[in-house]
Amino acid sequence: MAIRLDRLATLYVFHPLAARVGDGILRTPILMYHSISDSGGARHPYYETATSPERFAEQMRYLSELGYEAIRLSEAAEFLAQRRPGTVKPVVITFDDGYRDFYTRAFPVLATYGFTANVFLPTAYIAESRASFLGMECMNWREVRELDAAGIEFGSHTVNHPKLKDLDPEAVDQEVLRSKATIEDKLGRAVSTFSYPFAFPETNRPFVERLRATLIRSGYQTGVSTVIGTAGPSQDRFFLPRLPVNSADDLILFKAKLDGGYDWLHGLQRLKKAAGGVAR
Repeated sequence: MAIRLDRLATLYVFHPLAARVGDGILRTPILMYHSISDSGGARHPYYETATSPERFAEQMRYLSELGYEAIRLSEAAEFLAQRRPGTVKPVVITFDDGYRDFYTRAFPVLATYGFTANVFLPTAYIAESRASFLGMECMNWREVRELDAAGIEFGSHTVNHPKLKDLDPEAVDQEVLRSKATIEDKLGRAVSTFSYPFAFPETNRPFVERLRATLIRSGYQTGVSTVIGTAGPSQDRFFLPRLPVNSADDLILFKAKLDGGYDWLHGLQRLKKAAGGVAR
């Protein structure tokens, strides 16, 4: 079993520290899920993107017990603008990649607790029949429309799920514009949210500025990235940080993440990107 240095540091150093030095500023946890399945197998729990159905149900039940209210990402900006906590304890629950197990496994659990969620679709893999992405079945448009009617908020995860920083500006524009247009055409409603695929190149400021301009020009209002952390009022609303969640997150670690005890990892994540390494 891999040694969880990130877990040990979080539970015994940074979570207690975060609780002790909290400044009272409202910070909203935005949870990042992918597949709700037993298909995991990453080389280290840090990189795992699958969450077992049992673990997911446990985490949603715990959120309910802690008094969290799940809000849509499009509503999060209003809460983040409040620099002091109010009566609502918000959490944003997000899912990347549009896998069918959201429809079959995640949504029934969310509905049990009255939770909503955001699902980001790579539109090349969402079809009227059935398509797959990375060997896993994705939802079809009938299922997406059914979930949309039930209150799930859908956003763009590009068309082909590429590494946008490796594309020329015109190709980036097409990935951002076409995915939004496709979802809007299929659902008959405006799309305002975007999720960046792969590791977000936050240290590449020229690219980030160009992408933000493209998102604004395309009509997006907010978005999320793979930057680790809880979201606060001072952060870029187009590339908000998230908390990666998977099967390795028992309730002790899950609670630490919700409380900001995992935010310290962003410093290491950023250093690795600056050095040219691969970081989620």
